[in-house]
Amino acid sequence: MIALVDCNSFYASCEQVFRPDLWGKPVVVLSNNDGCIIAANREAKALTDIAMFEPVFKIKKQLIDNKVTLFSSNYTLYGELSQRVMNTLYLFSPRVEVYSIDESFVDLHGFEHKNLKHYGNFIKETIFRNTGIPTGVGIAPTKVLAKLANKIAKKGPEHDHVFVIDSDAQRIEVLKNTEIKGIWGIGRQHAKKLQEVGIYTAYQFTEMPLAWVRKEMTVVGERLWRELRGEPCMDMIDIPKPKKGIGTAKSFGHKLESLDLIEEACSYYISEVAEVLRAQKSCAMYLQVFLNTSSFSVNDKQYRNKQTVTLAIPTNNTFTLITEARKILKAIYKPGYRYKKVGVNLTGIIPEAYVQGNLFESPKTEKHKELMQLFDTLNYKYGKGKVFSGLTGTRMKEWELVKADRSPRFTTQWSEILKI
Repeated sequence: MIALVDCNSFYASCEQVFRPDLWGKPVVVLSNNDGCIIAANREAKALTDIAMFEPVFKIKKQLIDNKVTLFSSNYTLYGELSQRVMNTLYLFSPRVEVYSIDESFVDLHGFEHKNLKHYGNFIKETIFRNTGIPTGVGIAPTKVLAKLANKIAKKGPEHDHVFVIDSDAQRIEVLKNTEIKGIWGIGRQHAKKLQEVGIYTAYQFTEMPLAWVRKEMTVVGERLWRELRGEPCMDMIDIPKPKKGIGTAKSFGHKLESLDLIEEACSYYISEVAEVLRAQKSCAMYLQVFLNTSSFSVNDKQYRNKQTVTLAIPTNNTFTLITEARKILKAIYKPGYRYKKVGVNLTGIIPEAYVQGNLFESPKTEKHKELMQLFDTLNYKYGKGKVFSGLTGTRMKEWELVKADRSPRFTTQWSEILKI
């Protein structure tokens, strides 16, 4: 059996953990630069005049009238609480697949003799006791069925956020009541194709001939078909695969015209992605930098450009990557525009051990590698960004995201720790 544990309204729930005065009250979390709503708790979702992903300035009055509490996104806090949830899950099984920041698959092989409904409740209650985060638990023989069970667990109060599919009769009943477009892995185009041939429910899909499924939906559709029939086809991924591409791009808090400030922001983003690269012991072969104005502005001239370079020797060295990124920026930057975003992408990622030298380039010495290790060690011990390249500058407040309503980083910053 497999359990899918999913955190309820995760970002909003994280904000409520340290704010008991907001328990039972509507809470929403805003996107970067406080642009639109990206998360809302149950009480906020119940307010039908508050739409998800709606620009905040359009519904500011409704939010105030309904006494909704707004928070700027606080990804440091969310990431830390997510890790606490995942660590708790390891108490129940040595095999946990972290699927996203707020959900994981848990291998319950060998637990079939237990009362799985009670065990699901035990998982849910332990996570809440350890972290304060409410969760839903779906348990079934396969990953796809566990996804369905999790969705049902959250639908009605009678399930108490736990639902188990542990018999063939129950599996069939669930599939008959599930629309084809509600199946995890069935995209819009496949759903449309299936409806055109009279397939409207998950159960009807499982009754289709395997040869037709394989022909029309390839091996991916076949796996879904088998999983819905109770046949496990998707293995648990215990160790995440190394990322094939690493990048970051954030809008500036204010539109920038100065190349100097844009270079500082770009250098900071390079530092972030290079740290991720070193954490998985990889190096990048290609570096891309892009720069653009705001496409939503009707008053500003529009411009966007990007450029990709092949690095002479694959690297994860922050200083080398910053140097190359600044060269690209100078090539694509045009004066006279008000820029809204700069971003960086690293691709062609290979393990450190596979890096080959270049006849026309002198390899970096071992001291460069030791310096990067020292950077990472100090930043891990004393906090992110304590040691940084001077090229990132000290004017972050002039370009960083707007986060007027960001909550304190209670779990990672001594200066922001909760005071009682």
